[in-house]
Amino acid sequence: MKRLLRIPCVALLLLGFSLSAAPNITLSPAKGRVDVKIGDQLFTSYHYEDVPKPALYPVRWVDGTGMTRRFPMEKALPGESNDHVHHRSVFWGHRHVQDAAGKVHDFWGENSRSGKQVTASVKVQKDGSILAKTKWMSLEGKPVAADTRIISFGAGPHGRTIDYAIAIHASEGDIVLMDDKDAGMGFRVPDSMCVSPHGTAKLKEEAEGYMLNSEGVTGAACWGKRAKWVDYSGKVNGKLLGVTMFDHPENPRHPTAWHARAYGLCSANIFGKRHFERLPDRNAGNYTLKKGQSLTFRYRLYWHSGKGDAKKIETQYRQWVAPTGK
Repeated sequence: MKRLLRIPCVALLLLGFSLSAAPNITLSPAKGRVDVKIGDQLFTSYHYEDVPKPALYPVRWVDGTGMTRRFPMEKALPGESNDHVHHRSVFWGHRHVQDAAGKVHDFWGENSRSGKQVTASVKVQKDGSILAKTKWMSLEGKPVAADTRIISFGAGPHGRTIDYAIAIHASEGDIVLMDDKDAGMGFRVPDSMCVSPHGTAKLKEEAEGYMLNSEGVTGAACWGKRAKWVDYSGKVNGKLLGVTMFDHPENPRHPTAWHARAYGLCSANIFGKRHFERLPDRNAGNYTLKKGQSLTFRYRLYWHSGKGDAKKIETQYRQWVAPTGK
């Protein structure tokens, strides 16, 4: 069922998508970013200036180990992959967004033909969340759409969490979020965590990675499948770590399909129906918003130690979606 919300941007706050941060989590605004610390250690930073789209980077485990790929937020070290410059750690994007005039804009890629997600405002909330408002600007510098994001953070005995709610607004006129496999909420894991990373034979030889979804599908076969969650785990600096992305039951077209690649990308994508289901209709996954309408998504990224365990992950998922809280 379509989730169309005729509400102003700020009304997303009324939807219950923010969390009270744990007492030991602090958010500190800095130049072009917001730093998130657990205790005295950096967990992640929300970067919103001098980037084509906002991104969370780095994302660190309790011992400081980076759990997302370095490139392109930092220069790739010798031997590291530098493919897909648009895979910015943890991000939201959409490859084909059609405006009311029928022109199509790219808010996934980062090349000479792409638009940009330009941050209009960022505020650290009293509850320990980030409230960000973003404009989707065309290559010519004209607004096409907008979004509101609320990002919250958690830590506990079972791992660390990032809750990411985004409401997409048809602020300028009708838009079509077109059928494409390159869309949605995504992350990119380090090369060593990949099932089969891009790069040299040595890189692939040294990698140890696993994918698992809520339906029991594993490895590269997770691509295009519908599931409540997908887990990506593997070795990083000699430690077995992982991240699971949860798709909330109230999200449009739940359970989502997944653009989950063996080389390290994973995105929750409801739009790529013709790709994932091999349909002849190029517009099968299109989602139309009339001017003034909004489309809301909510995800949790659950960062954990060890290889993904279906029972443990499912327990975490059910706790998150329980009506009494998260």
